[in-house]
Amino acid sequence: MFSFGIKDIVDIILFAVLLFYVYRLMKESGTINIFYGVLSFIVVWVLASEIFDMRLIGTILDRFMAIGLIILVILFQEPIKRFLVELGSHRRWQFLRKLFRHHHAEMDAAALSWVMPVVYACMSMSKSKTGALIVIERSITLEPYAKSGDVIDANINTRLIENIFFKNSPLHDGAMIIANNRIEAAGCILPVSHDSDVPRSLGLRHRSALGIAQATDAVAVVVSEETGNISIAHRGKLTTRVSTTELEPRLNAIGMMTGLR
Repeated sequence: MFSFGIKDIVDIILFAVLLFYVYRLMKESGTINIFYGVLSFIVVWVLASEIFDMRLIGTILDRFMAIGLIILVILFQEPIKRFLVELGSHRRWQFLRKLFRHHHAEMDAAALSWVMPVVYACMSMSKSKTGALIVIERSITLEPYAKSGDVIDANINTRLIENIFFKNSPLHDGAMIIANNRIEAAGCILPVSHDSDVPRSLGLRHRSALGIAQATDAVAVVVSEETGNISIAHRGKLTTRVSTTELEPRLNAIGMMTGLR
C-alpha cells in the first residue's frame, strides 16, 4: 500500500528548495535556457522510464543521463563551483550572526568603509565623464581576475581611484578590484557577458561588469565615458542610470543585506 508521511513532505520541500536555488543561480549566470533544457529532459526521462515503462527509450535515456551528468559538470564547473561556495558562505547563515549582532556592529561599519570613497569618486568621474569600472569582492575570490592586472595593494582612497581611471593613466581601461577593504589591483581583465538583453548602446565596460556579476557574486560599479551615467551590476543583473544620490544607499543596502566585505 502506498503511504505518504512527514518524511515524504520534508523530502519534497527540500527538493523544491534545491531546485529553486539552482534556478536562481543559473538565471543570474545567464544560463537559464540550459536549466529549462535539463529540466525538460529529466521530465521526459521520468515519464518514459518510471511512469509509462518504455523500456527502449528508458534504457537509452538512462545511459545518456549517466554520461550527461559528467558532461554538465565539465561544461559548467564555474557555476557549480559558485553554487557550492555560496551554499557554504557565511551569508547563508546570517541568522546566527544576528544573535550576536551587538558584538559585530563595529566590524560591520568597518566592512562598509569602502562605500563612501567609491561613491565620491564615482560622483566626480560622472561629472567629468571619466570611464571607470570598480569591482568589489564578496565571498567568491577575484584573485584570478586580479592577477590579470597590476597589483596596487593600497588603502581605498577617492583621489587614488580617480587617478587610476584618469584618461591618460595606463590602467584606466581595465577594471579595479577591491578586496578586504583594499584596492587590490587595477587594469584587470574581466569576463564579458554575451547576454542579448544588454542594450547595444552600452559598451565593453558594462558587459564586463555584467559578466563578472554573472560569473561571481561580486558587485561592479560602472561610470560611462560617453554619458557619465552610473550603473551597478549585482547578482547577474545590470541596473543603469543610477543617480549619484541613489548610489550610496544602494551600495550600503547591498553590503548590509549580503555581508559584503
